[in-house]
Amino acid sequence: MTSLNFLSQDTIVALATAQGPGAIAVIRLSGPEAISITNKVFRGKNLEQQASHTLHFGTIRDCERLIDEVLVSLFVAPHSYTKENVVEISCHGSEYIVAEIIKILLREGARLAEAGEFTKRAFLNGQMDLAQAEAVADLISSNSRISHEVAMKQMRGGFSAEIKNLRAQLVHFASMIELELDFAEEDVEFADRTALRNLIHEIQKLLRHLLQSFELGNVLKNGVPTVIVGKPNAGKSTLLNVLLNEEKAIVSDIPGTTRDFIEDEVSIEGIRFRFIDTAGLRETEDKVEALGVERTRQKVEEAALVLYLFDVNTTSPEELKAEVEDLKTAGKPVLLVANKLDAAADKLIDFGSFENLIGISASRHQNIPELKKAILSQVKTAGLQDRSQTIVTNLRHVASLEKTYAALDDVLNGIALGISSELVASDIRRSLHALGEITGEITTDDLLENIFSKFCIGK
Repeated sequence: MTSLNFLSQDTIVALATAQGPGAIAVIRLSGPEAISITNKVFRGKNLEQQASHTLHFGTIRDCERLIDEVLVSLFVAPHSYTKENVVEISCHGSEYIVAEIIKILLREGARLAEAGEFTKRAFLNGQMDLAQAEAVADLISSNSRISHEVAMKQMRGGFSAEIKNLRAQLVHFASMIELELDFAEEDVEFADRTALRNLIHEIQKLLRHLLQSFELGNVLKNGVPTVIVGKPNAGKSTLLNVLLNEEKAIVSDIPGTTRDFIEDEVSIEGIRFRFIDTAGLRETEDKVEALGVERTRQKVEEAALVLYLFDVNTTSPEELKAEVEDLKTAGKPVLLVANKLDAAADKLIDFGSFENLIGISASRHQNIPELKKAILSQVKTAGLQDRSQTIVTNLRHVASLEKTYAALDDVLNGIALGISSELVASDIRRSLHALGEITGEITTDDLLENIFSKFCIGK
């Protein structure tokens, strides 16, 4: 089990802002000597005599050589991100200046931070649990309104609170059953088996909800993979360019121009979509094009949403019906997009019996806002807009929830078979162990290394 109130003897330093030149750079130190080390190279007020959460203007010097004018922020333990002494030096964003300041801080006794070491120290010192720490990385990488909302909720402990509540309920019964073991010879029962069984059913119901939410959470975190498919020359590349608002794909009247898939991302009302332009679906003897068609079918299998684009002038309702039936075998939501409507608006009447169909002209940008609304509507139908409940976004959490569910199944089976209290207690302990892995109440050094090694250096 992780020991909290960990206090490192090392003082670490790293660039906390992005690499490369910029207007401002922030260099962060954390550890027992963070303030004293900075004070050795800072010319201004005596930092060791200043209060926490104060800012101080001065200069950083290498002996008497002026390096830069800086602003130093002080956070005195335990009132900091890591619960250690923390200093943040705001300097000019020159790569040379940053390197020089870090070099002299290292010389005065700091060491370079490892990836994620600041957040790792925050976790080890009890500032946050492991699920919250992982949400910090998700927050940094969030690039849409919704992925930001989900990460922020988890970082503020929404998911952790649910897990801790589940654990607390199980701990009560576990303690009652453990008490029974002390009176094994007297054959007494402190834990009401009916109440325990009802509790486990309620917990498993919540676990199923959390596990089912992962498909949604994965999409919100990584974007909605949306594949644009259709016959050659239907206008798929033109549509991709319009959705992305840039000339990403080559547009040509020659069928089969797109031999491989082209992918890019765009945010629509806070939801990130990964649009993928694919090779046209048709029978072909061209080996390269045939390979592209095969990859298109693979992308359809991986997609969360399929846009089937067809030329309204050259496609009959019968042909469209056959194509839709073929696509539905993949089990994905399909939005039908009738393209080139500018040349034959009256043709759309022929397709009135089809559901989830919208007419556009990609080349004229006609009905594109309506198309975006229709795309969002498909996403809403799949439940991706319902973020009122806790959403699981982490595969590690999924594995722990599945282990918890399986252990609770064993508890139920044991109660039904009337097995001994000792074996029931063992299965409950397994479920508690699996839940504890999520928040970090149960962990290993290898697990921590794997999690925090994926963070950026300054976080």
